Amino acid sequence: MISKLLQGLQVKSSQTRNQQLYRDMLKRESAIGAELFGPIPEGHRREFFCLDENTWIWFEAWYENGKERSMTVRYEVRQDSILKAQDGQHYQLVGEHEVKNLLEAARMYRKRVIMDLYMPNVTAAA
Repeated sequence: MISKLLQGLQVKSSQTRNQQLYRDMLKRESAIGAELFGPIPEGHRREFFCLDENTWIWFEAWYENGKERSMTVRYEVRQDSILKAQDGQHYQLVGEHEVKNLLEAARMYRKRVIMDLYMPNVTAAA
């Protein structure tokens, strides 16, 4: 009985550690992604990350006239299209120009995250 209880606690503890590790790594990836769009202005906060296999998030927060403002864009990558929802609005089809920009940002993100976070001691091939 006690061994089963302890096993259950270990599983929960392991799940909690895994969830915390996932959040920590996502936060680190987001910090790398935030740098892809140039310098972050003073007083601004930016995040850009791949939430899962099909979802990309771009978040910006800043102060304007003493009020905090923010913008969240969620991209859903589908088999034949990319959809975008901004600030909780309905999804809309992304145009060709924005698709190209997102694709380039995703490529840069992947390269930087792999090289800076997951393989920091490996020199990038030219």
